[in-house]
Amino acid sequence: MVTLTIDGKTASVPAGSTILDAALQVGVRIPTLCWLQKVSPTGACRICVVEIEGVARPMTACNTPVKEGIVVTTQSEKLFAIRKQIVELLLVNHPLDCPVCDAAGECDLQNVCYEFNVTRQPFEAEDVNPPEINAWPLIQQVPSRCVLCEKCVKVCHETVGSSALFVNDKGDKSFVDKNVDLCEFCGNCVSVCPTGTMISKTFKFKARPWELTKVPSVCTYCPSHCQIDVNVRNGKVLRMTSEDGTTVNDGNLCVGGFFGHGYLDAPQRLTQPLVKSAPASWDEALGLVAGKIREVGPSAVAALGSPRLSNEENYLLQKLFRVAVGTNNIDSEARFGSLRALSALKAALGVEGASNTIESIALADAVLVFGADVTAEAPAVDWQIEKACRKQNGKLVVANMRQVKLTRYANTHLNYKPGSEVALAGALAKIILDKGLADEDYLAKYVKNAADIKKQLKSVNLKKAVEATGVSEALLEEAAAYLGNAKNVAMIFGADVTRSEGAKDKVLALANLALVCGAVGSEAGGLFPIDEKGNTQGLLDMGVATDLLPGLKDFSTAKTEFEKAWGTALPAKGLDAQGILEGIEKGEIKVLYLAATNPAVSFADSGRWQKALDKVDFLVVQDILASGLTELADVVLPGAADVEKNGSVTSLDHQLSKLGKARKPVGDAREDFEIFAQLYARLAPRAEAVSLAAVIAEIKQLVPAYGKATACGGGKCRHAVRSRFVPAEQSMTFSEVKGPDAAAEGLKLLSGKILFHFGTTSTFADGTLVVAPAGYVEMNPADAETCGVKDGDAVKVTSAAGSAQGKVKLSSKVQAGLLFAPYHFAEMNIQQVMSAGSNLAAVQVSKA
Repeated sequence: MVTLTIDGKTASVPAGSTILDAALQVGVRIPTLCWLQKVSPTGACRICVVEIEGVARPMTACNTPVKEGIVVTTQSEKLFAIRKQIVELLLVNHPLDCPVCDAAGECDLQNVCYEFNVTRQPFEAEDVNPPEINAWPLIQQVPSRCVLCEKCVKVCHETVGSSALFVNDKGDKSFVDKNVDLCEFCGNCVSVCPTGTMISKTFKFKARPWELTKVPSVCTYCPSHCQIDVNVRNGKVLRMTSEDGTTVNDGNLCVGGFFGHGYLDAPQRLTQPLVKSAPASWDEALGLVAGKIREVGPSAVAALGSPRLSNEENYLLQKLFRVAVGTNNIDSEARFGSLRALSALKAALGVEGASNTIESIALADAVLVFGADVTAEAPAVDWQIEKACRKQNGKLVVANMRQVKLTRYANTHLNYKPGSEVALAGALAKIILDKGLADEDYLAKYVKNAADIKKQLKSVNLKKAVEATGVSEALLEEAAAYLGNAKNVAMIFGADVTRSEGAKDKVLALANLALVCGAVGSEAGGLFPIDEKGNTQGLLDMGVATDLLPGLKDFSTAKTEFEKAWGTALPAKGLDAQGILEGIEKGEIKVLYLAATNPAVSFADSGRWQKALDKVDFLVVQDILASGLTELADVVLPGAADVEKNGSVTSLDHQLSKLGKARKPVGDAREDFEIFAQLYARLAPRAEAVSLAAVIAEIKQLVPAYGKATACGGGKCRHAVRSRFVPAEQSMTFSEVKGPDAAAEGLKLLSGKILFHFGTTSTFADGTLVVAPAGYVEMNPADAETCGVKDGDAVKVTSAAGSAQGKVKLSSKVQAGLLFAPYHFAEMNIQQVMSAGSNLAAVQVSKA
């Protein structure tokens, strides 16, 4: 520790700390403009100058390291005069356009002018500022307002890892420019700008900051659950912001959090109930739904829930259908993704999702990202990887069929062939074990069949693995060395694995690799299955699956417990999502209730779902936006968006957060919880009235992990419902896994998420549509030449399941033989090309 004196106060700080760090520790305020705690200091503005006893000239506090015994003065007449003159120099050629500047009222430059009584511009110079930059999507840049603090550049490079912003030109002609192709449009440059240089086009001229009411909440676009403030004026949501230093995301947002809120006031918002597309009263609509359910009987009714609903809503949804209706035909899209991963991990390792907090990723010595575009699926996880592997010395291994953003920073990129995930994971595990890099004591202590590991991995043939994966043995050994030599490993896998055919075996292979790496149970790092949807963990925790009851309890074994708690007999069995689809086709399911989900676009084999929805006798759609699905519905029930309701959600790492109700639902729409409660009252008239407080109390009682939810209070509540997973001795299993046969030759199309959209909801937001307005087919130039198509051509991709059309987007980021298309767009509907339970299909390409 280094001891120094600041304004008469003694401070002791670690070596390498700055004077500003020391001042903050002892509560001494030093004025700053260019300093931002979450990035490295720049020392550009000079406003933080201080005097050091024995040093002839003032020194900048933000980047001057402390030394033993120094005496620092932060306030004096001399320093005031220097700081005032610095501000006056910053104002040379700065436009006096505060009345029309969006930063007015929250401008740091205004504040320092006021603090140092800067009332005039005594200096003059030739105005060499470039003109406004209006060509960038979503963000306007006004160089004449810029003080070149470089906060935006550093956040872009150090925190987000986009590295799109840079300082162009030299001297007084310098200005912040952008490589638009690298931009993630996260809006963080706007957030950290101390002036009105970076302006959000979606917020420009909408309101003055002091007119806005800020309501604390969480963003539910992805499962990271960044803490936000919903900025509202006159019932309109005008922007989303987040505070540095006080939020779990440290003020950082992604494109969805910053620019993706436009759907809240989109013209497609549903504002009243509809019966056969005609406006109806709530009494008529709910009466019709309840009557039809009673008419057809429990076994002919099915429901699909959604990760867009809150925990309390999902809990009440499954109870509504199990208790009030009497059917266990209930499921969700998690059946085709995250539920597979959770089931496999629970069986093999005993873990119920992520084994640690996402913040622990930043402490890992090595990070493996396997079959995931983390930047798109959970941006906040990307930021933790940036900390581990760019700010710290962690090693990054990226295993992916495509080149993703993190490939740029990977120490090793394993660009594997489609379908070879089991072979790749097995080869890495074998090399780590054969090289003596596995922790034998760890395996012997925690893995009950540890003696079988060497025998099982002995059967892995590295030459065959190289052939199957297309990854060289040298790269496999390099990646294995990084993972095997690391004390703490973070393993992250996503939709390319969990939504694919054979997902269970692939997840088990990754679980085996995690055991060999010692990633399960460590304080830093861990195992992280990622599902891109906002509240998937909460959805499953609340029992929205035919084979699960609340608390992830197996239906068959926990049935008696819940029958006693709910005071009724439960149906013996039920249909999962695939069974519901087949039941509709056979005419056995006559009423289908879709709660905030659209299988005709989001589910694989969506064309088959579309036909089923056309056929089903009675379709109920509860949602917030009008679509092709609502046009099919017999009854439409308008629900509420996350900023219009109370309740809680659970992040991918088991953190419970409270939603902030920033406004009432639009028009005559209602909170989804209220809709379920009213249906419950109609279908079980003798039951006690359902309230949010009663459901919360019931969840605490029946879901042990949520029993601590009393700690969740206040606007920015966040607490763990599950702590770091620590396995019991001899509790985990190394699974015997065999990969699939070699995939057939020919073109294959992968469907998945892109950075700029989240499910289908963001396709109704004007901000995100600016940067990604439509679907496309991403194709390697070599494949395009073979198919006789070029960039921008309209093509038709056809599989055994169906076909879809889109424009070609040439890219070397996809390997030859692999196509990629985003699933978000209803117009393209790429999911109709996929077979049930898969995200990869053999296709033929022709000109449309």
